[in-house]
Amino acid sequence: MTTTIDTIRDDFAFLDEWEDRYRYVIELGEALPPFPDSARIDTNKVQGCVSQVWLVTHRGDGTDPVIRFQGDSDAHIVRGLVAIMLALFSDRQASEILGTDAEATLRTLGLNEHLSPQRANGLRSMVKRIKRDAEAALHQPA
Repeated sequence: MTTTIDTIRDDFAFLDEWEDRYRYVIELGEALPPFPDSARIDTNKVQGCVSQVWLVTHRGDGTDPVIRFQGDSDAHIVRGLVAIMLALFSDRQASEILGTDAEATLRTLGLNEHLSPQRANGLRSMVKRIKRDAEAALHQPA
């Protein structure tokens, strides 16, 4: 996926109607690279999501490694939310991931006001998982 979080912010600002924004979120999910069936296993599932969400963490080398995430969901809108989280966190150093305020980003997009409580909880669960993996990368040698 080559869409950056800055591009997503700009696109959200351009779209006035929430129906258009929802369609855009779904399109972001459709643009995710194919997720391998072999990675759809329990250890990759994000706990706390109503929909099924899988997240794979690829850790680089070093004391503050770059981490790349790969994700998918069985629900269209949630798949788009996965794409937004990947744009926010993937291909960044572990320390940068830990310092990123996902809640603030979601507020700038207005998503916190337009997601159901279940989806918002699922998104928080995804952020927790991403930050947990970044924390582990900083404190456990590869």
